[in-house]
Formats: sequence, structure tokens, C-alpha cells
Amino acid sequence: MNYYDVEGKIITKPALDFGTLFNKGIELFKVVWLPGFVTVLFSTLLTLLLVLVMYTPLIALGILNAEAFERQDPPVIYTFFSMVIMPIIMMCIFAVNLLLMAGFYRICRAKDAKLNTGGHFYYFKKQYMIKAFILASITIGLATLGMLACGLGLIYLGVPLALFPVFLAFEEELSAVEIVKASFALGNKNWLVLFGVIFVMGLIAQLGVILCVVGILFTAMLARIPIYYAYKDGVGFKDDDTEDRLKALASSDL
Repeated sequence: MNYYDVEGKIITKPALDFGTLFNKGIELFKVVWLPGFVTVLFSTLLTLLLVLVMYTPLIALGILNAEAFERQDPPVIYTFFSMVIMPIIMMCIFAVNLLLMAGFYRICRAKDAKLNTGGHFYYFKKQYMIKAFILASITIGLATLGMLACGLGLIYLGVPLALFPVFLAFEEELSAVEIVKASFALGNKNWLVLFGVIFVMGLIAQLGVILCVVGILFTAMLARIPIYYAYKDGVGFKDDDTEDRLKALASSDL
């Protein structure tokens, strides 16, 4: 679908229902908790690896020349690191997490529709990675603007930003900018419902801390599952539309 098709579906679809998203999310979580845990594990490990890569030059400089950081003027490498390397690595972290979340939503679709499909690293391909890096830069920019608005902007932006990976996963024809526009269109239409269900699911997910703290790794994705159903009910899949038409024809024959 092109952007105008997606926008038209968002406009014509009924508003999302809190209870439906919550109940469906709990039921699907029972099926995808293990892939969710693996997604969190991969995300954590890759983030730690990128952070290690980010700080390796400074660690090496501190070992080789400890006096460099004791001077009043910071070393040139530190300035270069702060202005160039750190933003690039941060963009990589955001992009990797977007791609992993897209893979998780693909797994959710497979479990929900009983399909065979690719796994966690399905979207680590050139065409998706380019979109992910653009979306990562947009995310960082929007988050910065949200923080400048006394942090209140981040509360509002939390909903549309959470929708980025699901559109990345299921709307291959959309550009990165169109994914942003579609996410805001769906998010603005159903902001209160989506914020509420994400918030409540997030609180429930925190119960994983009770399980020796590491249990949070198993429950963390609970708050992300309603986003899958937000897309399914708020936009819809092509095969779902075909199934609905077939049901409508069958009922008309009766």
C-alpha cells in the first residue's frame, strides 16, 4: 500500500478499544513470550556491544595517556568523540532496536495468523536498514524537541514513536518519512487509548522484577504487543481484508 491507502484505512477504521487491545495483548503474550525474551536479549547485547565500541577509543586513551583528561582543555579526540562518534553510535543503537522490534512484530504476525515467516534478524537487510537509520535520526531529533518542552513532549511523542517499528515491519512500500506520518496519523487518532494500554501493560511488565529481577527480561515485551494489534485493528493486513470480504460474501449468500 502507498501512503494514501494507509492514511485512508486509518481514517475509515473504527477507533481502537482499550479492552480489546489489552485482552488480545495478554493472549498473544502467552504465545510469544519466548521470542520477546530473545528480542530483549539481542537488543541488550547489541546495545552493550555498540556502547563498548563507542567508549573503546577513550578507554585506550586513558590507559595510554592518563594525563590527557587532567588538562583544562579536553583532548582533540574527546571533542571529536563527543561531536561525531557518539551521535553515530547512538543512531546505530536506535536503528538496531527498530530492526529487532520489526522482527518481533513479524513473529507476532506469524503466531497470530499461524504463518511461517522470518525471525528476529529478518529486517537486517539494506533496504530496511537505510529506513531504520533515517527513522533513528528522526527519533533522536523528536526526542530532543520533546525534552526541550519540559519533558511533556516526550509523553505525547511516546505513542507515535512506539508505532515506528510496526509500520517498518508491515508497510514495505512506505518511505521513512511516510512511516513517520502514518505513525502520527494512527497515534493521534487513538492517542489516549494507546497511551493507556501501553502504560498499564508496562506496569504489569514491571512485575517481572519480582522474579529475581531478571524476570523483567521475560515480561518487558508485554507493553509492546498492543502496538501490533493497534496496527492490525487500526490499519489492517491485506490477507485480513480478503478474509473479511469472503465472510461478507458468505453472509450475503445466506
